[in-house]
Amino acid sequence: MTADEIAVIGGVDTHTDLHQAAVIDSIGQHLATEAFETTPAGYRRLLDWLRSHGEVLALGMEGTGAYGAELARFLTAHGVTVVEVDRPDRKARRTNGKSDPIDAYAAATAVLSGRATGTPKSRDGIVEAIRVLRVTRKSAVKARTQTINQIRTLIVTAPSEVRDKLRGLSARELIDTLARSRPTGDLDGLTCAVRTALRRLARRYQMLDEEIKDADKEIGPLVTRAAPRLVALPGVGPETAGQLLTSGGDNPDRLRSEAAFAHLCGAAPVPASSGRTNRHRLNRGGDRAANNALHTIVLVRMKCDQRTQEYVVRRTAEGMVKKDIMRCLKRFVAREIYRHLPHVIHTTRTLPQTT
Repeated sequence: MTADEIAVIGGVDTHTDLHQAAVIDSIGQHLATEAFETTPAGYRRLLDWLRSHGEVLALGMEGTGAYGAELARFLTAHGVTVVEVDRPDRKARRTNGKSDPIDAYAAATAVLSGRATGTPKSRDGIVEAIRVLRVTRKSAVKARTQTINQIRTLIVTAPSEVRDKLRGLSARELIDTLARSRPTGDLDGLTCAVRTALRRLARRYQMLDEEIKDADKEIGPLVTRAAPRLVALPGVGPETAGQLLTSGGDNPDRLRSEAAFAHLCGAAPVPASSGRTNRHRLNRGGDRAANNALHTIVLVRMKCDQRTQEYVVRRTAEGMVKKDIMRCLKRFVAREIYRHLPHVIHTTRTLPQTT
């Protein structure tokens, strides 16, 4: 039998500088394994090497959203079906050992056995651009919060002549006052050192604040262009919409249904019944950033949306606690969000008029 008559499945264990590839046949027999550089030339050699063993039915890969992102894009562009593979659990690692070839063969075997079926995010369109910009915005927001916390901590321990002048100021007034200050004296004196430190922190806060505003100006139009119907929903803003788009990816049609999207967002109900108690609880799995976005949307709707407020009143009268009400609302919102994601074929049932 020639190589052209053999159907093979590939597996790749991804790393920073080298990707370990492996090939198995249609009955799971190990054929070959080899390492390739993480460069365009290395990707081409990897693809030619795979095809030299036969017709490539699919390829399983660990790290399609990290070290293997560019390789996944390259292989998909050249007609290879890439399947996302989770890393083996600890029991499997203890049983089979750990090495790059073993992991590569395990990725291929996971595809052959049907254990791995996930379609990776394509990461090649406007949603990936939104994700990249949101990374810098998120880090700037975190640094800004850290900065204002450091300012308040320094004020608490500052000498009275510094602390008393800053009492009762709002955060904005505090930042403006400190940024305009001109400390005088020697830095070996505590008062001058504290004032100098506060001034530097205040200016850092202002710089980060401007960076966040610039990021918002860049991200907002991209989110609106990517999903105008999503941004138009009540309670959904550019930040929450950007996170939900990022969770879905540039190819949200890889999600089989609105139930799969709800599971991805950690909004699928989980049974928590025991004895005479019959209830469900909040799902603690899934993408927690997407779950946080749904939580924010629900909070906004509970405050501003009349339909949601009426729903809360009705379910409270039925004896449901706030946590369970919010769980239901998250599930309804996830269903609605899914129907407004771009490129999705909408086959879900009509959204209940309770959100």
